[in-house]
Amino acid sequence: MAIPPTVALPCPLSAGWELVEQRLIEPSQGGGFSAGAYRNEIDELWLLSDTPNGSISRWRGLRDRGLKGLDPLPPLRLDQPQPMDGEGLVLDGTNLWLASEGRLQPLRPAGLLRYDLGTGQLQQIKALPPAWQLQPDNGLRSNGGPESLTRLPAGGGLLMAAEMPLLQDPPGQVRLLRWQPDGTGTLQPVELRPLALPPGGWGLTDLLATDQGLLGLWRQFIAPDQWQARLVLYPAAAMAAKHDKPAKLDKPAKPANGSAGQPVKPLISWNLLQLGLAPDNWEVLLAAPPLGDGRPSVLLATDDNFNPLQRSHLARLVPRQLPGCSALPQP
Repeated sequence: MAIPPTVALPCPLSAGWELVEQRLIEPSQGGGFSAGAYRNEIDELWLLSDTPNGSISRWRGLRDRGLKGLDPLPPLRLDQPQPMDGEGLVLDGTNLWLASEGRLQPLRPAGLLRYDLGTGQLQQIKALPPAWQLQPDNGLRSNGGPESLTRLPAGGGLLMAAEMPLLQDPPGQVRLLRWQPDGTGTLQPVELRPLALPPGGWGLTDLLATDQGLLGLWRQFIAPDQWQARLVLYPAAAMAAKHDKPAKLDKPAKPANGSAGQPVKPLISWNLLQLGLAPDNWEVLLAAPPLGDGRPSVLLATDDNFNPLQRSHLARLVPRQLPGCSALPQP
């Protein structure tokens, strides 16, 4: 499995982020964006739509022209036998991995899906562990995840997270599931410690694994139309299993059927709306190419829910790095 790009963080963390550009995407170019990825080798931005038929909108030109210079490309249509609800996206060689959210009405099971990157053909469906499976009074909530999928550093597999607590779990935490390769390279699920969430209806909408820690995107909605969004950093230890080794064929890793300890608290959080981001449904976080002046960047996108009162926004952030700062403090 390919290694994810290095993502720079603010230094010190309290220096925060700077909003360098923001733009709207016209409805004719897609909507309902729930996850994204950047293909550095061909300079393409991919944004996954959560439409039941599965579609990925694509643009070229981010590296040299920024958000305002994006040129739309034909979308990639995903071919799957049944409707899905894509919420997480990882590109890996010739594979495209998706986290598909579950629903009870109509019944739609959640799972980890693998597609062919070139054709969009469905290749594999991996069921979630029993504790995660959508049921009336247990497992994932309907429309409650899995909400994110990110590639772990150093070939460590994939990391999946729910959006909100499972029905059998206490409030203020979301489960993490690490899909790590066994001796044959087959991904096997291992439960990790959950991530802490603040009270007040906050949910986790995306994750980005880095060598320095786990970046997360929090979202809060208060009816009828109030949105909040925060970027958070969890310590790198949040990504590690208790016994951080690939599972052996004759001795699988700890079954992913129950919560695995006390929630991991974030090191810091940053209020995105205070940076100037539009008050909307920010749901997508991904590593982006550096700016022309060499500064590293991340990209965020909103899900417009195909609602005429909402819009599809893109935003690009760069970490502020003060002179003389060179290390991330240890938790």
